[in-house]
Amino acid sequence: MAQQETAKPAVATSLASGVAERIGADLGPVDAELARRYPGDPGTRQPVHTVYVPGETFTAGTVRSWGDRALAALDEHAPDAAALAAVLDLPEERAGEVYARVRAKLEREPVEDLRVDFEDGYGGRDDAQEDADAARAARLIAEAYANGTAAPYMGIRMKCLEAAVRDRAIRTLDVFLTGLMEAGGLPDGLVLTLPKVTYAEQVTAMVRLAEEFERTHGLPAGRIGFEIQIETSQAVLAADGTATVARMIGAAEGRATGLHYGTFDYSACLGVSAAHQASDHPAADHAKAIMQVAAAGTGVRVSDGSTNVLPVGPTARVHDAWRLHYGLTRRALARAYYQGWDMHPGHLPTRYAAVFAFYREGCEAAAARLAAYAGRAGGDVMDEPATAKALSSYLLRGIDCGALDTAEVARLTGLTRADLDAYATPRRAGLTRTAAA
Repeated sequence: MAQQETAKPAVATSLASGVAERIGADLGPVDAELARRYPGDPGTRQPVHTVYVPGETFTAGTVRSWGDRALAALDEHAPDAAALAAVLDLPEERAGEVYARVRAKLEREPVEDLRVDFEDGYGGRDDAQEDADAARAARLIAEAYANGTAAPYMGIRMKCLEAAVRDRAIRTLDVFLTGLMEAGGLPDGLVLTLPKVTYAEQVTAMVRLAEEFERTHGLPAGRIGFEIQIETSQAVLAADGTATVARMIGAAEGRATGLHYGTFDYSACLGVSAAHQASDHPAADHAKAIMQVAAAGTGVRVSDGSTNVLPVGPTARVHDAWRLHYGLTRRALARAYYQGWDMHPGHLPTRYAAVFAFYREGCEAAAARLAAYAGRAGGDVMDEPATAKALSSYLLRGIDCGALDTAEVARLTGLTRADLDAYATPRRAGLTRTAAA
């Protein structure tokens, strides 16, 4: 005889049958809009910095040259861990490991993201010269990816789409992308930067250019993405008082990959005097906070700007510049600006020292909290899924840049890289990050 199922006890409810279905139908468009506008972080690696190199000086040896010059700066001005610790006030227990990892990084992967510059860093040159430099940049970048000497991310910063330079900007973009296609196709690490954007319509124009190029070459729709540089007041606040940067993300139609803060153009636009133009100025904090909120959940990353104080000259002057750059980088990391600009090879030692110290100092605590969450073991902090996402993202960023080792994090958390990815990008489970070599 078949065993009879035990009837579940009745639970009293008040809402009429079908209410949930009607509410679901009403909110269906909102669900779709939420998924479209806020897909979450893409789960890919974000470089810790972007290096800008003028188009006319970029060569096949630029990446290695930056690493060699950064190592030479260390040898001259901080030849051992104790010397660097004294300059940057690193804790004694961290100095050795940070210093060793900085040197290893400069030897293995000195530049994470390189932009060949055809805008402010390039200046005014005749059309024939810019054509030649754009074509050469395409050839050298294609060769670098083919022979394994490329930075993980590389591309160009074109001129802006304002009337005075619009045609030149479009032509440089066309020459560069066409050159890549002729050399074998667009590399996976390709990044394009659109500067001095003031209206969302300029972003839309960039989308149309990308679409046209994709159609011409039979590329998948959406293959070409780009960064938007926030360098003007109009890019932050529109004439009607709304946040222009939020409109720009929408106008990019899913192609925007980043928002980069332009320290000096933006500061000058607001009338900040040259002596006070810096990434920690209140005007900079205001702009980046709006960028950060506008980008949150969209998959668009935010990058801090740069310092123009170069670590050159006598050792005392280099040390002063290093302390400034280190402090600004640590400040940015604490504010969740995980990327910035570096303008000189001498900035690389303090970029990586700041980044590595940031992740190594917090690694054990973050790993313990994530392990407790994963094992439902409790502890003295009650974390939620959103915090688990932040903890795993923190550890993954540390692994990606070389501050942490995968095996080290696995030992501390009991989790695999796939586990970390799943916690970090719960709404984009099919994507994984590109690990550091």
